[in-house]
Amino acid sequence: MDIENLPVTTLKGVGPKVALKLERLGLRSIQDVLFHLPYRYQDRTRISAMGGLRPGQEVLVQGQIDLCEIRFGRRRSLLCRISDGTGALTLRFFHFTAAQKDNLSRGRWIRCFGEARRGPKTLEMVHPEHELFDQQPEPLTIDTLTPVYPATEGVHQLMLRKLANQAVREFLPELQDLLPDNLGQALHLPPLVEALQLIHSPPPGAAVEELLQGRHPAQQRLAFEELLAHHLSLKRLRYKRQQHGAQPVCSKETLVQDFLGRLPFSLTQAQQRVTEEISTDLSKPVPMQRLLQGDVGAGKTVVAAIAALHTIGSGYQVAIMAPTEILAEQHYQNFSNWFAPLSINVDWLSGKMKRDEREAAVSRLTSGEAALVVGTHALFQESVGFSRLALMVIDEQHRFGVHQRLALREKGSHDGKHPHQLIMTATPIPRTLAMTFYADLDLSTLDELPPGRTPVETVVIPDSRRDEVLVRVRQACAAGRQAYWVCPLVEESDSLQAQAATETRERLAEAFPELKVDLVHGRMKPSDKEAAMGSFKGGTTHVLVATTVVEVGVDVPRASLMIIENAERLGLSQLHQLRGRVGRGSDRSSCVLMYHAPLSELARLRLATMRDTHDGFEVARRDLEMRGPGEVLGTRQTGVQNMRIADVLRDQALFPKVEKLAEGLMRDHPKQVVALIKRWLGDSEDYANV
Repeated sequence: MDIENLPVTTLKGVGPKVALKLERLGLRSIQDVLFHLPYRYQDRTRISAMGGLRPGQEVLVQGQIDLCEIRFGRRRSLLCRISDGTGALTLRFFHFTAAQKDNLSRGRWIRCFGEARRGPKTLEMVHPEHELFDQQPEPLTIDTLTPVYPATEGVHQLMLRKLANQAVREFLPELQDLLPDNLGQALHLPPLVEALQLIHSPPPGAAVEELLQGRHPAQQRLAFEELLAHHLSLKRLRYKRQQHGAQPVCSKETLVQDFLGRLPFSLTQAQQRVTEEISTDLSKPVPMQRLLQGDVGAGKTVVAAIAALHTIGSGYQVAIMAPTEILAEQHYQNFSNWFAPLSINVDWLSGKMKRDEREAAVSRLTSGEAALVVGTHALFQESVGFSRLALMVIDEQHRFGVHQRLALREKGSHDGKHPHQLIMTATPIPRTLAMTFYADLDLSTLDELPPGRTPVETVVIPDSRRDEVLVRVRQACAAGRQAYWVCPLVEESDSLQAQAATETRERLAEAFPELKVDLVHGRMKPSDKEAAMGSFKGGTTHVLVATTVVEVGVDVPRASLMIIENAERLGLSQLHQLRGRVGRGSDRSSCVLMYHAPLSELARLRLATMRDTHDGFEVARRDLEMRGPGEVLGTRQTGVQNMRIADVLRDQALFPKVEKLAEGLMRDHPKQVVALIKRWLGDSEDYANV
């Protein structure tokens, strides 16, 4: 029986309307239902005493109804007070009928399951699942965990449990195990059918704690297969790319040495190593796909410049793409300053350019007059064409969508050859993520900072000590240094207690009448933004108030003080990037993280990490622990799928085995590779096809 293609309508109770709803969850076949896995479990095997409940607990309780009444306020609600002799609990219902109210009559027994939350007087549950009894119910007969599945509107948990049970009972034995027979024994993991049976319906006596933590051997068996499918998908994409041709770029050492001789510094050993890796890739007749990662200030742009010189020296064009106008403009200025003495034409393309300027820039690109172009998303537009594009440098890769990167690659494709790609990120990617989500790319790491860099002192203080911070800013500016003052939002918002940059500038201008305080944010006109940044870079502006648009790439050596308001609202990666804007000169630099009390436990951990850790790779590792891979990589933008059961942190021990098996499967079992990828990624394998 081919359950991979057997439609979901084969299951009882699934007609065309229900099938449409299930399709929103990606459930089209019986196999899809079997692999629609619980993302957690509820423990309904024991009744908890109301007197011992704490907010946030998801529990089963049982008691008698003491009171049931309708309350009229902002929203009409039905309140039901219950007790069990150890304590009391309020049940709150916003959607109810008169019959439901009558059923919840005083003296009846009720058994309900839900999350205990803080209420006005006692703990309460909102819309709990419940059963009513006329007399004290019999002892519990449930002796196994209850699965909770990813759901969608119109598809509730009860329906999903029934469908999963039916699929397991009637079709699971027919499911093909796609992994080698001896693998389970080698890994001490159960066969696929046995693992799925247990995960959908944990038997009495199953290791409850292991299941709740995702560490049960049955879950590990499926986690292994899911990680393997993702890894194989990227390996396959890598293989497909290697079938494309690319223009080999010859090493142009004379041009590169001329460039290096003009720099006021020498390359670090890490930069020399990575430059060699890139030039080797460029010399091959297949497209380079290299991810260049490095901490803030590690010198990625100089490495990209050397790659560009090899390409331009061979008679080809280079496109450099940045996610923001400010960063793109800074790249333009850097490359213009570096390449002008070498008689290399550098052009600029922005969505905000005047029509005649834009047409002239596009014409220079099309004719080949411009050897290098720097731009933002404007490079994707259909009217933009290239003469001989051979290298794309994509900065801050996770900020661009998959389709945008693919569109730019297609622009540079001619005669069946694709341009080389160098993808740069200042957000270090932990090895576990790189192995899982970037297995199709070669990885280069700048793990060495230029000499003379001193760690930025990081201080965490409440915003009630703002006056002390103002004194510190005044002292820094009096000593000839400059300061950033970062606010997360542009305008005041009722829902977020974040300081608006516009109001903060006014307050600081009043506090520092002797200093020039300027403002930059993402909603300003490009010309105003450029003027503000130019004034700050030139030293005319003492304090620059900004939103997080200064997060990436902006380089002002005299800026030695970074103040971040409402620091508790920003993630670790953002905070580390902002801190990296200072400490670029010879002055000792500081970063002040101001927070608004009270702090959540997670915010406290983030700020403590920033205070104690300066290494970007360690910050990235802790960020992954706190947020998970989807958020760290920017799931929606990169196309990285959320894992159904695997966890890249919890399941790190599986990675070496995944890598080892993937090589053998690719070589000896290509059909099983395709089936595995389809089983776990469905139609979305092309998400990384750039």
